[in-house]
Amino acid sequence: MPQLTEPQNEEQQLLHKLRPSRIILPVLIGLSVVGFMFWRSYKPGDLAPLANAKPVWLLIMAVVLVARDAGYVYRIRYLTQKVLSWRASLDVIMIWEFSSCVLPSAVGGTAVAPVLLHKEGIPLGKSVAYIMATAMLDNLYYVLAVPLVVLIGGDALYPHEALQGGLVATLRVAFIASYVFVSAYAFLMVYAIFVNPKSVRRLFIRLFSIAGLRRWRNKAYQHGNELVLASAQLRGNGVAYWLRAALSTAFVWTARYLVIGCLISAFIDVTWAEFWLIFGRNLTYKVILLIAITPGGAGIAEGAFPTFFGKFIGTPTMTNFMVLLYRIVTYYLYLVLGAIFLPRWITRIFGKKEAEEIMAS
Repeated sequence: MPQLTEPQNEEQQLLHKLRPSRIILPVLIGLSVVGFMFWRSYKPGDLAPLANAKPVWLLIMAVVLVARDAGYVYRIRYLTQKVLSWRASLDVIMIWEFSSCVLPSAVGGTAVAPVLLHKEGIPLGKSVAYIMATAMLDNLYYVLAVPLVVLIGGDALYPHEALQGGLVATLRVAFIASYVFVSAYAFLMVYAIFVNPKSVRRLFIRLFSIAGLRRWRNKAYQHGNELVLASAQLRGNGVAYWLRAALSTAFVWTARYLVIGCLISAFIDVTWAEFWLIFGRNLTYKVILLIAITPGGAGIAEGAFPTFFGKFIGTPTMTNFMVLLYRIVTYYLYLVLGAIFLPRWITRIFGKKEAEEIMAS
């Protein structure tokens, strides 16, 4: 069986990725974009809907946010077969979310998640397997959700009201291409984990032996080895294990996509048809975030938000306020929580001295 070697200076690599100074850049980018949007659009009286806020919807939004994180904690604890305690599971999820905020969206917290599990006492091979299982389940949710929202929303999933025809066509192509890619990769992972991982590894090696792709051959070989190892670790788990993992995945991603609709409903009257269209547009909005190169999609997420959701809100100023509030509860909140959970976790895993050194960097 292929073995994964533990990275050299693992602790230094992890702590370097999560050092507090990484917070500064995404905060500056995000707030600068929102500030510019407010400066360009503000008109007196545009924020009048704030006086008619609906506390019930704000409470629902808060419940959805808490339920989402609770679902993540539940999933990682049961995916790891309860090796992680509830406290360790909470720490891992909070630092994972923090990692997603300070690393580029295309990378996310997946870059550090296996190390987090490994430092919690789970062998590195199993840690990689569990993270690959979460990635497979997340991709499968997207694969199943897209046809459903397309059936419900149809062509209204694309913001025709905000984009010219050529840009809508480009977005449609990008959305379809991302769906095909995610679907192919998701089913390839399913085949590798449950059927024949070695054939997938050979496929990766042959594919990345083609001229122009050879620079990534070593990474493809490593990824193939990880799939073989993940298969050995996960294939023996029963139906109940995967059913629980699948249901918790569906729960957390549905909650994640409900946040914007709950937020808009707290200040603006929307019909149920509009509410579910907002839910569907989250999946096309995600295409933009997938290609974001900034930490946590900072600046790009804020700039794209009015294009996809502005029609449901009204004035540009009110839309910009929604952008700010949305990023506070789904992004800046986790920067703050990361600043709380990270030093606690470092102290528990590495010791107080290491925690003081990294938090001072």
